[in-house]
Amino acid sequence: MSSLICGSLAYDTISDYPGRFADHILPERIHKLNVAFDIPTLRREFGGCAGNIAYTLRMLGGEPVVLGVLGRDGGDYEARLDALGIARTHIQVARDLYTAQAHIMTDRDNNQITAFHPGAMSRAHLRPVPALPGLRLGIVAPDARQAMLDHAAQMAAAGLPFIFDPGQALGLFDANDLRLFIAQASWAVFNDYEAAVVLQRLGIDAEQLAAQLRGLVVTRGAEGCEVWVDGVRTRIDGLAAAQVVDPTGCGDAFRGALLWALERDWSLLDSCRLGNVLGACKIACAGPQNHVITAEAALAAMRQAYGTPATAAG
Repeated sequence: MSSLICGSLAYDTISDYPGRFADHILPERIHKLNVAFDIPTLRREFGGCAGNIAYTLRMLGGEPVVLGVLGRDGGDYEARLDALGIARTHIQVARDLYTAQAHIMTDRDNNQITAFHPGAMSRAHLRPVPALPGLRLGIVAPDARQAMLDHAAQMAAAGLPFIFDPGQALGLFDANDLRLFIAQASWAVFNDYEAAVVLQRLGIDAEQLAAQLRGLVVTRGAEGCEVWVDGVRTRIDGLAAAQVVDPTGCGDAFRGALLWALERDWSLLDSCRLGNVLGACKIACAGPQNHVITAEAALAAMRQAYGTPATAAG
C-alpha cells in the first residue's frame, strides 16, 4: 500500500529575519522596490514539496513513491532518500542541470519571501506516472507546469484517486487549467489565500467547488482548517505547537499525514485532524524535514486533541 507523490525535489536555503518585512516595504514605492535584509542565520535543508511530503509519510510508516527529478548536485539528496528508506526508482537525475533551489526568508511574523530556481524540475514531465501494483492514491504537488498537467491527466486515466495541491505553482494555471484539474482530482487542498485565488479565478464559491470533488480542504495555519464533504463545511481547530520555530514545510507535513490516513480509508475529517497534529509538530522544528514523530505518538496526540479517529471512508 503506497501513495504516488508527484512534485519538486529541491534544496532549501533558509534564513530568519528578526524584523518585519512590512516595516521596510512602502506600498507607495512598490514600483521602485529596492530593499535588503540583514539575515543573521543561514542554513541549507533538504526540501521540495515531494521530498517534504514523502518525509512525513515515511516517518509515519508509509511507503511513498516519489516521481521527480534531481540535478547534477543531487548526490546528497540521493543519500538522504536512501537513509530514509525512500526508493529512488522513479527519480530521474538530469546531469546537465542543478537541482531545484529555493531561497526562503522568514520574518518575525512568519511572513516569507521566496526565490525559486526550477533547474532539473523543468524535466519532470519526462517521467510519466508509473503503473505500479499497490498504489492507493496520489498527489499532484507543486512542480513544473507541464509535469503537473501531465501527471494529473495520467493519474485520472489510470483511475488513481489523487489530491490536487497547486501551492506555490498556482500562478502557472488559468481558469481552464484549474477546471481541468478539479474535474480529474478526487480531493483538493489549498491554504486560505490559494483558495481565495482559485474561487475568484473560477467565479464560484467554496460550496460550488466542493460539490465537484470528494472533498475540499482549506488550511488556515494555527487556526486549523475547513473541510467540505457532501456539501457540509466543518471547521477543525488547530493545535497549539510546543513552540513556533519555522513554518517552512508545515503544509507539506499536513499533506503527508493526509495521505497516510486516506491510504487507510480514514474519513477526510479525521485525516485532516492528523494533518493538524503533524503541522504543529513540524513548526516546532527548523527546516522542512527535521521533525520527528512516530505514528503511535501522532495518534496519541490526535486522540488527546480530538478524540479517537473513525475509520470510515471519506
